[in-house]
Amino acid sequence: MLKLNSVHHIAILCSDYERSKHFYTAILGLKIVRETFREERQSYKLDLALGENYVIEIFSFPDPPPRPSFPEACGLRHLAFEVDDVKAAKAELEQKGIEVQEIRVDTLTGKQFAFFADPDGLPLEFYER
Repeated sequence: MLKLNSVHHIAILCSDYERSKHFYTAILGLKIVRETFREERQSYKLDLALGENYVIEIFSFPDPPPRPSFPEACGLRHLAFEVDDVKAAKAELEQKGIEVQEIRVDTLTGKQFAFFADPDGLPLEFYER
């Protein structure tokens, strides 16, 4: 059987590099590991860490196609971040002008969660520890 050790990273293609960089670093608080401009592709690659774990790559390419999200489309449904307190995380984002859906309870686990979106509409979630 194949042995996977962990998820190495999640790649996100954005439409506005500076806006997405601000959202993931200044709003969500991820740390920049490395920022690279690739001249041959006219593209930035931003490597981000959550705590000490490198987890997200942000890419910018000229004129990327829009991502179908609503109604839900096949493919990656959303990216969830574990938090200690969903209500507090929701309030903090709302104070920064980010719209967050109402807190719901997972009927399978009894844990609270709430959805919000990145600047390109990628569904993101806070999920209770």
